[in-house]
Amino acid sequence: MFAQTIVLLAYTLNTLIFIRVILSWLGNQESNALTRFFYDATEPILNPIRTALPRTGMLDLSPMIAILLIALIKDLLLQML
Repeated sequence: MFAQTIVLLAYTLNTLIFIRVILSWLGNQESNALTRFFYDATEPILNPIRTALPRTGMLDLSPMIAILLIALIKDLLLQML
């Protein structure tokens, strides 16, 4: 049961981050409530990563790093069970 919860949480976070990336390609739509939801849900995860990474110009690598970290944490937690 706990393992399924971990997998579901990791899948949900990855999906939210992926949707946010796609929305960022569509342009600035911050007035849209659905877009605001995805930004608000993922910013606590992406902001610390973004501040720790060196600047790479216009390319934001924080979503890719976050997805990798989520997968790593998920795998470590599942191994501990």
